[in-house]
Amino acid sequence: MFFINPMFLLFIAPAVLLSLVAQWMVRSAYERMSRVRAPASGYEAARRILDANGLRDVDIEQVPGKMSDHYDPGAKVLRLSSEVYRGYSMAAVGIAAHEAGHALQDAKRYAPLVVRNLAVPAASFGSGIGTLMLFVGMLMVFTVLAPLGKIVFLAGIVAFGATVAFQLINLPVEFDASSRAKIQLVNLGIVSGPELPYVSKVLNAAALTYVAATLHSIMTLAYYVLYFMQATSRN
Repeated sequence: MFFINPMFLLFIAPAVLLSLVAQWMVRSAYERMSRVRAPASGYEAARRILDANGLRDVDIEQVPGKMSDHYDPGAKVLRLSSEVYRGYSMAAVGIAAHEAGHALQDAKRYAPLVVRNLAVPAASFGSGIGTLMLFVGMLMVFTVLAPLGKIVFLAGIVAFGATVAFQLINLPVEFDASSRAKIQLVNLGIVSGPELPYVSKVLNAAALTYVAATLHSIMTLAYYVLYFMQATSRN
């Protein structure tokens, strides 16, 4: 079974390690910065950023869950978890400002965001059906159904590749949203220059999780490609 293939583990080990480190950094930074008082709540910070940029039509909603914060470009709604929505901390302000940054990107038609939104259906297909096709293809490739298995396997690689492409496109989107957030927070006087490093700790840690996830997908795709090439050369 490919799930316990030593070569597969070797390929993804660096990404898994980075992912564990990133998750620890996010939890640590969020907990520490949640104890640092901010002059505004997450809601107030996001509302000020949106209003200052002429986005009064973008609503802000409180949603359940932890770290469930996101911007919905279709509904033009900023959704913040209760801890962020109500929290008067640097962590809450930083996360809320980051999501407001996505709303600013949307309003400016930031090209990578436009491409990312268009790529969502393909990425969803690649992470779902594409993964299933890879599994089925790998099972078939060394049987009497090998010719069909190779086709299914290759189709799965292409589909999974769409997920990898989505994650690569998503990286500049996330980094840019954080950059916009920091600029807005300082320019609007929500946080002072000396306080900005507190916000940066949370946003930088969160950015590392996106890097780790992307690296994991790239290495997984590389393994599938190598496996396919080996299977093809044997038949």
